[in-house]
Amino acid sequence: MTTLLDLKSSVLRQVQRSQSLRSRREPPPPPAPSSPLAQCPNPLPRRISEESMEFFERMNTILQKQENMLRAAQAECQRGACTVPPPQEHVDQAFIPDRISRTELDLIYEEAVYTVVNRVGVPSTEHVKSDEELFAYLLKVFDMGVEEHDIILQKVQESKRASFSLRVSVLKAKNLLAKDANGYSDPYCMLGILVGQSPRDPEEKKERKFSFRKRKDKLEKRSSTKEVLPAKCIHVTEVKPETLNPVWDEHFVFEIDDVHNDLLHLDIWDHDDDVSVAEACKKLNEVSGLRGMGRYFKQIAKSVRANGSASSGSEENADDFLGCINIPLNEIPIVGYDTWFKLEPRSSASKVQGECHLILKLFTSQRDTTSSKKDSNVSVHKKLLSQIIEYEHAHVKREPYNWNGQVSPPAWTVLTHHAVQTDLSPLQQAIIRWQCYSSHHRTQRVCYSLLLRLLRTIDAEWDPPTVRGDLERQLSDSFRLYTEHCLCLMKNMRQIFPCTSAAAITRYELMLRGIGYMQNMRAFKTVCPLRNELHLDITTAVKKGTAEWYESLIARYKPEEGTLEEQLKKLVVVVDAVCADTQRAQNIYNNLFYSAVKVDFFSSSYRQLEKLVADDVNVAMERVCGTLEQESSRLTQTMGETIFELFMSLKILKGFREFLPLKDAKMLALTGFHNWFKSSIHKFLQIVHDRSCDRICKAVETDKIEPAQKAKHSSSAMEVTTCFSQVREIWLQLAWPDSAGAFIFVTRLTDNFCSEAVCYSEMLTRKIERNQLGRDHKSFTVQLCIALNNTEHVRVFLGHLPRDLDWAGLERAMEESCGLEGKEQVYKALNGQLFNMDLDLQREAKRLITLLTDKMLPELRRYIQHISLSPDSINNDDAVSPLMKYLQDTMVILNETLVKENLARVLQSMWELLLRMILDAVTENRGVQVEFYNRFQYTVETLLQFFHAKGDGLFLEDMKSGDYKVLDEELRLNKCSSFELIEQYYLEKISLQKTLKHTRFGRISVKCYYDAPEQRLTVEILHAADIIALDANGLSDPFVIVELCPHHLFPMAKSQRTQVKLKTLHPVFDEFFYFHVSPEQYRHRFACLTFTVMDYDWLSTNDFAGEAVAPLSDFCWPGRPNASPAGKSVQPFILHLSRSKPSEKPIMRMLDARVGDREAQEFVRRLKEIEKSMEEE
Repeated sequence: MTTLLDLKSSVLRQVQRSQSLRSRREPPPPPAPSSPLAQCPNPLPRRISEESMEFFERMNTILQKQENMLRAAQAECQRGACTVPPPQEHVDQAFIPDRISRTELDLIYEEAVYTVVNRVGVPSTEHVKSDEELFAYLLKVFDMGVEEHDIILQKVQESKRASFSLRVSVLKAKNLLAKDANGYSDPYCMLGILVGQSPRDPEEKKERKFSFRKRKDKLEKRSSTKEVLPAKCIHVTEVKPETLNPVWDEHFVFEIDDVHNDLLHLDIWDHDDDVSVAEACKKLNEVSGLRGMGRYFKQIAKSVRANGSASSGSEENADDFLGCINIPLNEIPIVGYDTWFKLEPRSSASKVQGECHLILKLFTSQRDTTSSKKDSNVSVHKKLLSQIIEYEHAHVKREPYNWNGQVSPPAWTVLTHHAVQTDLSPLQQAIIRWQCYSSHHRTQRVCYSLLLRLLRTIDAEWDPPTVRGDLERQLSDSFRLYTEHCLCLMKNMRQIFPCTSAAAITRYELMLRGIGYMQNMRAFKTVCPLRNELHLDITTAVKKGTAEWYESLIARYKPEEGTLEEQLKKLVVVVDAVCADTQRAQNIYNNLFYSAVKVDFFSSSYRQLEKLVADDVNVAMERVCGTLEQESSRLTQTMGETIFELFMSLKILKGFREFLPLKDAKMLALTGFHNWFKSSIHKFLQIVHDRSCDRICKAVETDKIEPAQKAKHSSSAMEVTTCFSQVREIWLQLAWPDSAGAFIFVTRLTDNFCSEAVCYSEMLTRKIERNQLGRDHKSFTVQLCIALNNTEHVRVFLGHLPRDLDWAGLERAMEESCGLEGKEQVYKALNGQLFNMDLDLQREAKRLITLLTDKMLPELRRYIQHISLSPDSINNDDAVSPLMKYLQDTMVILNETLVKENLARVLQSMWELLLRMILDAVTENRGVQVEFYNRFQYTVETLLQFFHAKGDGLFLEDMKSGDYKVLDEELRLNKCSSFELIEQYYLEKISLQKTLKHTRFGRISVKCYYDAPEQRLTVEILHAADIIALDANGLSDPFVIVELCPHHLFPMAKSQRTQVKLKTLHPVFDEFFYFHVSPEQYRHRFACLTFTVMDYDWLSTNDFAGEAVAPLSDFCWPGRPNASPAGKSVQPFILHLSRSKPSEKPIMRMLDARVGDREAQEFVRRLKEIEKSMEEE
């Protein structure tokens, strides 16, 4: 209830002001000097009108700010490929790794040269074969002089050659021959190194086939020294029973004497006894005197059988040969073999089939370099790779920031050989590459897709048991440093990864994907077990970066300095920058963060910025409100514009809350920010009103009152509605959330609209009135029509205010907050304003129409007079044609210039004017020939059809009302005879009698019944009541005169009267009267009994007390109860008395005008006597 009372008091001024508009329907008083529009009769200064136009242009720019921001954001989202490099990624010095000293570089260079000199394996097409080319490349990488190179090369050549080993992984075989009766085999592998057996040329390789049981003659030559061969030189796999597709997955290492000439030999056998050949091979320490490898393998088999069962010596239990493989070591690629090898027979007679999957890799078991002796292979390879990466990246010419890590063939050759020679596993190589590239990235940025690819490689190769000690610690450090580096970049993302750079956004997306991938890696969870909440670190970095960015924004614009207006303008710039940043966060950054690291970037950033902005703006607006509350202070236009722009910027910023999760959108610092602007917006709306008034005055001043474009209104009407539209848009953009405040503002706006519209119409009318002198009829008519259209155009526009300003929504809001009373208050206040405005505009429209019809009046009067004075010999069409010709010419102009609504109004006004003129002509010519009235009757019918225009004009129902009925009745009655007029008089009296109830003149009780056979009417006057007092004593001496009327219908009937009842107002008569009434007489509707109550005076004429009439049809017609033999027993009926003046009736005036008609004059005389007695009273 308190809220509603506050509303009533705050709105009272607006409501009173709107109601005062209605008084303008009366002659307008001089305009108040406080109204801007009231000061507009004189031309506006040019400066004021220009300021008004500039004001609305600035308002339009402010209103389009959000749309422009959205358009700019969409343009950023649709950015294409960009060749402009992204901004530099400045990082903390703590993330920059230490550079390698010159001494260490020399040692690494020695390692690289040693690698080149000791190359083994078959190079691929990607590798460089020339030593000179590799050395030339290394000279550039290490910035080494030729002399220094020669010294190091000589040192390497004099050092001990690298010792090589071969790692063999026997994985599985498939499609072997079935040697057992059950259709399977029990396969096992026996493998070893055949020394010096590698073929020297391709032809020799093609012809030679090796087996552990062949080429005895050549093997005997090598065994003549009776050397001792250790059992470890031959390895045997486990036996896999009953399978043709065995899976062994066993790994062996062989020391190689001659990597260029030795050969790997592998046999696959079907095991046929219970003795383990592999176990026998292990127990047999040495075999001497053997003649070659074939004998050696055979000896192992015999030894196994000798230690087995008694029957094991039988040849039937000998193992069956399933195939062999011979691989020269000098044919193994640099990176080794990982492939299926087809099994070969021992001889052309052997039948074998199937394949065996082997992994072969050569590596150095001993290296004679300084680095390899003091550092681990991993550390040495890492330093070599770091140096090569730095050199390779420095020589990338195009988009070095987008380098994918690809190195040149010499670099790839050196790195591959070194990794192979130092026996680095794929996981170790992946970790080293990650460490080197991620470390290098901290100083010289590379493509984030490269780092993501390296992380995926680590994840694919991850084997936790193989990563221990220093390698685990180094990997953990690299993850930590890279994470902190990325968090630092995230903190400064607005500068490093701006949305305006497509390349920067692409890099940022890849970086976030990398971080998101890293936190889910098995390796990361293993080596960094305490960093399991990386998304919290990311959120913290985002918040810190957002706060620092806002502080830099404040430091840049310094909104706390300067005048109050300057401070607000700077705050507008700050808020707009925050809105733009929030838009980018919502459109671009949030999608990147959520898809990559599942962090809600938008919520974190927006809530923080919204709070910072709210705090700063609240403080500034408190200063503004404090200043405006001072009596000497007023809100300037520029200050008002700035406050409005600040409000709109805050509204845009607040609007982003819809993208927050529901739980986060409830309590925001900007939730009630509109309350900070309440008093300021009130004053700002006054500025809008003043500028609107200036603009309207200028529009009227410059209006030539000519049709604008294809419309029927002029430029000022378009300007006024455009102005109203802009003001309406200002309100809609304000979107005031508080229903009570919105009600006050809408009331204020509605009042402004209404007063401006009414004043515009008045100014337009005054301009028309001033310009009418000297203008011809047609041009003036056109201008009046355009002015009418202008008023109608504005009126129709304002008729949409309930929809445009959402009055229904305001009513609902007020009903929710204040109940039904609040809703009614809104309805009454706003609709009252609109109703009064509509009345005022209609008044002005009528004023213009009056000007228009007044211009027509002389011509119309002349044509009506022509009809009136036309002799009877002239045809009606000829008499009316001048008038119709004039109306048709006028109608052409009206049709072309007036809109439909105004055309109807003008036609209605013309129709009413013509009716009045014809009525005046008829009234002035009463008592003339009937042909006179017939001609005007014809004129009226012709005009009726003309204005109706076959349904395209006025409605017949509207035309046949008011003056038309009066004129039609006047014409009809004037054409009647005197007897017909008298009959009409009594018909009206009968009709009036039926409507009388409880008059102050009293009543009379009578009983009438008709004896049809006798044609006798009996009238029994019983009594009267409440007769008016006509004597000095407060009483009367009443008597009743009863007679049949009209007299010409009952020429033989005489009037009869009752006895006088002295000194009473309630006389009782109980007297009977008899009249002869024939059926031909009572069948007329106007046949009646009249009861005239008179007050008897002894010394003067009797006074008229009242009269009543009763139609004979009520009791004479057959079938009526009064007309039957039982009529005497019917109930009496009451007639109420009346005392109307006969002269007020048109019929009396018509009869009185018929001077030569005796019946008319006699009838009038009798009625005048009654009226005279009434006047004497």
